[in-house]
Amino acid sequence: MSKKLPLTGLVVGEVPRLALVCGDPQRAKQIADRLTDVTLLTQQREYHAYCGTYQGIPVAVCSHGIGAPGAAIAFEELIAAGADYVIRVGTCGSLQTFIHTGHLVIATAAVQHTGYGLETAPAGYPAVADLDVTVALRAAAARVHCPSYTGIVISRDNFYAGIQTHYTPHYQTLSVANVLAVEMECAALFLVGNLRRIRTGAVLAVDGNVLGEGESMNTYDPRSQVLSAAVEAGIEVALTAVATLHAQFPM
Repeated sequence: MSKKLPLTGLVVGEVPRLALVCGDPQRAKQIADRLTDVTLLTQQREYHAYCGTYQGIPVAVCSHGIGAPGAAIAFEELIAAGADYVIRVGTCGSLQTFIHTGHLVIATAAVQHTGYGLETAPAGYPAVADLDVTVALRAAAARVHCPSYTGIVISRDNFYAGIQTHYTPHYQTLSVANVLAVEMECAALFLVGNLRRIRTGAVLAVDGNVLGEGESMNTYDPRSQVLSAAVEAGIEVALTAVATLHAQFPM
């Protein structure tokens, strides 16, 4: 009898080698709708997973929720179930004045600023995306009608600001340091990928600029038409990269 994994409900051996992940279960369904011969693998907690094919290539899609610890559970169990390429299709907030809502960011690495990371890897261990996956994503992004940028992001735990502490990241300093955007899960993905020796990458749709007032309930609008178009572009980029990787590294 195949083993069912405890938190996602994924079954060992039922997940193909190529997997796309995202925070929102609705976005997982949106990606799955781009596949053919789709089957539902699991709907447990925030983890909704599907399996189908893209241009004849087996692909899994799984939502991972918000934040590093819960997302890392999805990454770990996807790998245990069979994935060895995991690409995040997410969103981020811009830290550069020239990067706007509707643009794309291809993350090469993440500034490690999560509690999860402190418990998972030695101090100073880098959170770095796989080079081949990143190159495939960058090449795919050049083909869509959407401005894209490649570089470093920061992953953090806090979304709505609390009290400023010595640990709170300073967005203006990060901007000067050429960090392109802020999000919450890439560092966990890249850490897990390197620790488990699988390939990872991320394409992120930009949802606002946080240099001014940071994340705010009054200005944050994850349902805007511009963002929706960028998310669709990010999905297209990820699926195109899947086809490229499958051709380069037959599976």
